[in-house]
Amino acid sequence: MKTTNMVTGALVALATSTVLAQAPELPANAGYLASNCANCHGTTGIAKGAMPSLAGQQKTYIVDQMRAFRDGKRPATIMHQLAKGYTDQQIELVADFFSRQTPAR
Repeated sequence: MKTTNMVTGALVALATSTVLAQAPELPANAGYLASNCANCHGTTGIAKGAMPSLAGQQKTYIVDQMRAFRDGKRPATIMHQLAKGYTDQQIELVADFFSRQTPAR
């Protein structure tokens, strides 16, 4: 019984490390950049109230929307001003961060 538990534990650890190795880590500043969105969209992208949640959205969708706000192609009350402060690389990082968050159920 002990041997079976040890083998099972080793297999679980190996599978977990394989999955984690396949999902590259985000740079440390991705969470910092995304924290600027917390006031309206929630700390992990799960908004309360009328704001849209960002958690679990497709990365390409978030990138497209942020660029549209920044470039004046999508009207907004405040996002067009906020988005102007982000480079393409920063938008990619923020989008990657939120796309990896678990959406509300």
